[in-house]
Amino acid sequence: MGRRGRATVVVLGDFGRSPRMQYHALSLSSQAGMDVDVIAFAGAQPHRAVLEDPKISLYLMSVPSFQRLPRLFYLLALPFKILLQLLHLLWLLLVKVPSSDVVLVQNPPSVPVLAVVKWTCVIRKSSFVIDWHNFGYTLFGLRLNPSHILVKLYFWFEKRYGKMADGHLCVTKAMQHELAENWGIRATVVYDRSPEFFQPATLEEKHELFLRLDGLFRQPLGEWDCCSVRPEEDENVRLASRQYVAGRSDSTNVASSSWTLFTCRKSAVEDPRKEIQEGDQYFYLKERPALIVSSTSWTPDEDFEILLEAAVMYDRRVAASLGEHIDSASGDRRPMKNSRCVFPRLLIVVTGKGPLRQEYEERISRLRLHHVAFRTMWLAAEDYPRLLGSADLGVSLHTSSSGLDLPMKVVDMFGCGLPVTAVSYSCIDELVKDHQNGLLFSSASELADQFMDLFQGFPDNCERLKHLRDGALASGSCARWDDEWEKQVLPLISRY
Repeated sequence: MGRRGRATVVVLGDFGRSPRMQYHALSLSSQAGMDVDVIAFAGAQPHRAVLEDPKISLYLMSVPSFQRLPRLFYLLALPFKILLQLLHLLWLLLVKVPSSDVVLVQNPPSVPVLAVVKWTCVIRKSSFVIDWHNFGYTLFGLRLNPSHILVKLYFWFEKRYGKMADGHLCVTKAMQHELAENWGIRATVVYDRSPEFFQPATLEEKHELFLRLDGLFRQPLGEWDCCSVRPEEDENVRLASRQYVAGRSDSTNVASSSWTLFTCRKSAVEDPRKEIQEGDQYFYLKERPALIVSSTSWTPDEDFEILLEAAVMYDRRVAASLGEHIDSASGDRRPMKNSRCVFPRLLIVVTGKGPLRQEYEERISRLRLHHVAFRTMWLAAEDYPRLLGSADLGVSLHTSSSGLDLPMKVVDMFGCGLPVTAVSYSCIDELVKDHQNGLLFSSASELADQFMDLFQGFPDNCERLKHLRDGALASGSCARWDDEWEKQVLPLISRY
């Protein structure tokens, strides 16, 4: 039929929470020069670059989720969910969306999308390419028993229709090997790389972000904690939090505020009433907390329990170093006189949405920690890279249902020059080089040890943390998404 100069990207998931597929869409538009149609579920807002690209069109589906149902009801509802998705996909691919040269599909999920896309590609004479992020049957096995007959049926379906694709991309060498040896599929490894908008933040950019998020930072999940505000400030904090969540907060709204938990504007020390002026100087507060960021989908393949236990251990060890004792009247901890702490408070910000978020928020609210505070939030797409570029340490709890994929969040952290501590599993060393750009841990105790080791003497005397930051900067700057895509994906797309 000749080349149409058009590509279709299919994501049977929340496109706003699928950064790799957003980057594919942008690269198909800018580097391959194609018009791009995206078929995906509605949900979180994609990055502004996607929304503003005139060559990218979004076709968003709304399908009910059955994830929170009990297992029996989930199994009963599953056929209806698959049928709804099948019919909606068929209508979009055969009627609504123009014919394309190539259809790029994210896997997982596999059912029913691989079969639907395969046969619509046959009808419309398009090429069928799968981007293997993981294996769908292993994720399905987290919901059911891995030996369940439905999981085995899923595996058969995924393998059968996976082999029917014209081209294959995957995220690690370990997955490439698995596909070649056990599935008979030859795939090209396309490592996740952060795009150009993931960069280290300047101190002024950090200060502006901290001002916007100040209300969220100071609002505890439970009672008062080491990073929350005094009671008389609560109403202002709640207002600022509501404004940010509603998308109405920007730097101009808070221009007269010069102090954050972490930074201050120099001219504010001289005259707190002054507005921000060009040329103002910014500096860190010496007694600021260390900022730790962990991004999670709040799903069973990320063991958030490890981070909670490590936080409790850190809190107790810092209390022991101060010789704290419990006040019999108030129940509060009291440090020994003249005790000086060489370990900072930790503010652990956990970003993301998912089914287990509310459960863990309730658990966090019951913790009585004096040196660690947790915050959970969902950030605007433009603020997430800025937060990574402003943090002191990243934590990855990703373990992978298959053991063959890598956490995109770590790639983004490296792009912002943020060192990472990550759960150790089979192929994580393809990304995190232990003691070079990050650290690996296997237990909560190890993670707590790493917190103590990295943050002793914070903020001025943390040589190990500085060494890891240098390594993260080197890892993030050595290759970007555009370079990887042009080298590995563009030749494949150009053949179709």
